[in-house]
Amino acid sequence: MKLLKTICLSFIGVISTASYAQDFDANIQLRPRYEYRNGFKSLLKAGDSPTSFISQRSRLNLNFKQDKLKLKLSLQNIRTWGDAATTTTADKNGVAVFEAYAEYNFDDKWSARLGRQVLNYDNQRIMGGIDWIQQGQSHDAALLTYKSAQNQLDLGFAHNASAENLIAPTTAYGTNYKEMQYAWYHTAIKKINASFLLLNAGYQYLKTPTDLKTDYIQTYGTYLTYKGKKWDADLSLYGQSGKSSGTDLSAFDAGANLGYTVSEKFKATVGYEFLSGKDQNDTDTKIKSFTPLFGTNHAFNGFMDYFYVGNHKNSVGLQDAYLKLDFGIKKVKFSLTPHVFYAPNKVIAAGVEKDSYLGTEVDLTAGYKIHKDIMAVAGYSQMFGSSTLETLKTGDASKTNNWAWVMININPQIFSTKK
Repeated sequence: MKLLKTICLSFIGVISTASYAQDFDANIQLRPRYEYRNGFKSLLKAGDSPTSFISQRSRLNLNFKQDKLKLKLSLQNIRTWGDAATTTTADKNGVAVFEAYAEYNFDDKWSARLGRQVLNYDNQRIMGGIDWIQQGQSHDAALLTYKSAQNQLDLGFAHNASAENLIAPTTAYGTNYKEMQYAWYHTAIKKINASFLLLNAGYQYLKTPTDLKTDYIQTYGTYLTYKGKKWDADLSLYGQSGKSSGTDLSAFDAGANLGYTVSEKFKATVGYEFLSGKDQNDTDTKIKSFTPLFGTNHAFNGFMDYFYVGNHKNSVGLQDAYLKLDFGIKKVKFSLTPHVFYAPNKVIAAGVEKDSYLGTEVDLTAGYKIHKDIMAVAGYSQMFGSSTLETLKTGDASKTNNWAWVMININPQIFSTKK
């Protein structure tokens, strides 16, 4: 806390001594979350018992604006309650920098941003902040933006290393991607919004014990949305190509949603997503499974994270058909979403092809605003898996596989000034 206080007072000191027009604000987010996990991410195995814990995000956001210059510094501590003794002299995780960037507006259309920042686009399927996980996701990157009334173009660049090396390392950089470049273009035409993304991410690997290589994966596609008075819809289509650790890649992802607002308190949305995969008896060396590289994957394919949240890579793919019902009862907002999962490619067990049905997951969430700065959210999910899901995930689908959580989000503004 001494470090956070010092930084905040330093910002205030800068404001009090400078003579330019300035805006400064500071806000704190405290977000404890209780979770009960009983078959979360994977089916329970024989002898497995449920577990529970409380995690917490404590984040301080400092925002400064002066003329054409903007600065943001976001510091956070992520902890599990009890991960350090009550008499400890040091925190287990310490304080980390979540965002630290400077943005300069050259004029009313062009700007540049340098530093650690969240890269968040469209529905966050390909690039997102992953706000659900307590630590979130941010990138060390340079961003150049052109923005007009109807159009926006973002050009992003990143180059990563593990340290300030004197010579080229002989081991592969594995903390993250080694290189990244992307272009994102967005335009609005009446009720239709269209985005186009081209992303090139390079990953290092050792081709031989002495030959360090970087292979590049290209992800490209479009995201379209329509918003009417009652009806709304979106459509996404992405392809992937390139190489991964010397192996050719060819994959795709397609998704669509159609929503209808029945009343102010009730909306129904039907959706479907297809992520390409590979038959388990396919002898072709080519990778055919789509991977949402930097997406907020927890928001897709069920909240129990059975698919594409640190798992299901290079798999048989996924078909996800779902119905989302959003409704309010008094001051509580509910969302109920059943998902039906199928494998679009062959699952093989003991040389026999299994049925493509993987299972059904039901997600229920409820949110209530306690105070203007305090939001309470809770959820319950249950997976009704099949024997085919057992083949993919191992475990026992006949067991009760469920997950429950309660989260309090406290996010007050603690300081604001204009000069």
